[in-house]
Amino acid sequence: MTERSPGMIYDPSGRHLLTPADPEVPARLRRLRELGLGDDADPQLDEFARRVGAITSAPLAMVNFIQEDRQYLGGLYTSASVPAALRAGLAGRTFSREHGYCPHVVVRRKALVLDDVCDYPRFAGNPVVDEIGTRSYLGAPLIDRTGVALGTVCVVDVEPRPWGRPGLETIKALAAELVAQIHTREGN
Repeated sequence: MTERSPGMIYDPSGRHLLTPADPEVPARLRRLRELGLGDDADPQLDEFARRVGAITSAPLAMVNFIQEDRQYLGGLYTSASVPAALRAGLAGRTFSREHGYCPHVVVRRKALVLDDVCDYPRFAGNPVVDEIGTRSYLGAPLIDRTGVALGTVCVVDVEPRPWGRPGLETIKALAAELVAQIHTREGN
């Protein structure tokens, strides 16, 4: 990959924006360490992801912590309808920062709704479209009390989904709920 302009990483052909540069990485890594997040699966975060999947009727729900060169799924829910190969691929809970849409959400610091990722050339070329069959995405940033965007809460479907305004409001409310839970844990 080559750097074409400040803040953006492009594929070698220069056609598709892959992942935005993230100047907040050092502060995020420091904050994740302070909170003890981002390196281990967490049963409470898995339960939260399960609840997010149930509320949104999405087959895949995640609590994703974005690091310098990787993403870590601290919370993960996959429904029985998710293909076994995809479930197996997510079992390690770690994947490249260039895969998926959560890094965009963290850098933008606002929710992202993609009813059909193929409708957006900027996002359709992402490896998760071909590798895991992502067709729709809904995610919101987890911005803690210090102002650091720790990661995201998100849902994915392998079919296009009309998330609309209700989906946007739901994912934002769930992100706020999770940040409040993280703050409660910090005090313990």
